[in-house]
Amino acid sequence: MAKAEEVKVPIFSNYETLSGAYDELFESRGQAWPTIAPVIAGLEGLGAARMERRQRLADNTFLKGGVTFSVYSDNRGGERIFPFDLIPRVVTAEDWEDVERGLLQRVTALNHFLTDVYGEGRILKEKVVPAELVHGGTGYLKQVHGIRPRGDVYVHIAGIDLVRDGQGRFLVLEDNLRCPSGVSYVLSNRNVLKKVLPKMFRTASVRNVDEYPTRLRERLSELAPPGDGSPRVVVLTPGAFNSAYFEHGFLARRMGVDLVQASDLFVHDDRVYVKTTRGAEPVGVIYRRIDDEFVDPEVFRPDSLLGVPGLVRAYAKGNVTLANAIGNGVADDKAVYPYVPAMIRFYLDEEPILGQVETYFCGEKSHQSHVLENLSKMVVKAVDASGGYGMLIGPRSTAEQIAEFRERIKNKPRGYIAQPVVELSTCPTWLDGKARPRRVDLRPFILTGKSSWVLPGGLTRVALVEGSYVVNSSQGGGSKDTWVLGSHGDSHSSKHPIESAPLASTPNSNGGEQ
Repeated sequence: MAKAEEVKVPIFSNYETLSGAYDELFESRGQAWPTIAPVIAGLEGLGAARMERRQRLADNTFLKGGVTFSVYSDNRGGERIFPFDLIPRVVTAEDWEDVERGLLQRVTALNHFLTDVYGEGRILKEKVVPAELVHGGTGYLKQVHGIRPRGDVYVHIAGIDLVRDGQGRFLVLEDNLRCPSGVSYVLSNRNVLKKVLPKMFRTASVRNVDEYPTRLRERLSELAPPGDGSPRVVVLTPGAFNSAYFEHGFLARRMGVDLVQASDLFVHDDRVYVKTTRGAEPVGVIYRRIDDEFVDPEVFRPDSLLGVPGLVRAYAKGNVTLANAIGNGVADDKAVYPYVPAMIRFYLDEEPILGQVETYFCGEKSHQSHVLENLSKMVVKAVDASGGYGMLIGPRSTAEQIAEFRERIKNKPRGYIAQPVVELSTCPTWLDGKARPRRVDLRPFILTGKSSWVLPGGLTRVALVEGSYVVNSSQGGGSKDTWVLGSHGDSHSSKHPIESAPLASTPNSNGGEQ
């Protein structure tokens, strides 16, 4: 007896966009954005039943592959599988070109800022950025003032968080310049989606992301101290109990380098060595995934067992490259974020390509007054918190929570910023057998060596809880594959992304895991 033919139920037939939000795939109900329509047609061709089966296949692949993360605050302990949604977030070639240029511009200015504040301090002397704001933050480390990393590159790996407002404009929400995490999920998401939706990749012109580990190793190696042969690169991890340990091992394997802990390294005559079965061998570059305060017990926390004694001495002598550099936290301090457009104008004599969210610094009295009067309408963030912690989302908070933050701000105004609520863009997300709108953000990754390169796409995080604005994995968020479409005539593997010119020394001017 012939098997009954499966009835295809379109997956977007009842999809409704969220009022007031820009939707990544649909212009209006039932009407896809014209440049994205072929992708929508390909997904519709699957039907709901096959979509559900392939979602289960994807989940099982992540489970077997051990693609996990840890949540320190979770009393259940252990690791979790990072929730993954099959429906990709799609960015057109035209939109991505503007994002790419804006990211390169921003990272260039931030590198100049770090070189300046740990050196001459012109931007502080000219009062473009308040000196007390910089020197009063926990991210500024006077212990490394005067140490210049090779090539004046402080930010070898940046993760810049972007959101899209109601008009579809990309805005910078946050800069992550210390130990930005998440790129392993970008690569894992793409690998899994290629397996479960292979036909889609054969028909769509999607930019490649698989070259990231090769690009990362190239950028790290080209800033190694001069020496004979190929420089030895290692990834320094705090160990298996770190929330991003999966990523540490993943990147080390993909780059073909050693994953090490502090006990594997030692410093002798201001040079770093790794212990091997062949004896001690010199290390040229350390991609560190350890916070500044733990990296060297001789300079920072003396009780640290995660760092390497003497590492800062070797770094100061130019005998080892640390990626990212020590002290970068001063540039991604949330209180410094409002001044990044001024940095771009000061160092580059250019207008910012990417906008950013209007921000009020509670350490400034006029800003503090405005924030306290409008707490119920604003998002308040602790300047030294990450992962979705230390936040107040006014419109979704209780009177008690608002009162608590009012007292926090009064007691420690330097510790908080506030922003108006941005209606984050939404993307169809496959939940309980239906496509539903859920809010998303985007973390692209930028690599800098002798030049800079932007990974085409990045980590799209999605708030899986209905109505939620919090996309962080530690707060119940998931992720999507991000498809940057090639321009006309490009194949998915042949498009060469924009690369910036080499970083120069600061030009003359007219004026923890994250």
